[in-house]
Amino acid sequence: MAHSPDRTGDDAPIAVIVVRTGGIAGLRREWRAEPPPDERGRWIELIEQCPWDEVTGNGRGADRFSWDVTARCADREHDATLADEEVEGPWRRLIDEVRELAGSSPPRAPRATTGRRNGPPTAV
Repeated sequence: MAHSPDRTGDDAPIAVIVVRTGGIAGLRREWRAEPPPDERGRWIELIEQCPWDEVTGNGRGADRFSWDVTARCADREHDATLADEEVEGPWRRLIDEVRELAGSSPPRAPRATTGRRNGPPTAV
């Protein structure tokens, strides 16, 4: 259920959590951002610009990402599940800001191993 952010709670903390699942490897990644007080206004605008009630979450398919976005602002909370192709415009800006503030780093691929005859697999 989506709600509009409450601008009256200007001193309440803001937290935005983005969870990406799926993709070729099916990896789950999570980023959490709690913007500093001097950036609250900009983050409230980012949250308000997202069309929380208009997402479908459809479009899932093999090797596609799904994005779960949760924004907590004052006593309000927004939740949305987005198909990869819905992550554009205000959604892309919000997700990119969360990943940047959270210190995003690319997911690490599992270490490749090679098997040797008559011996244990060796990490490469």
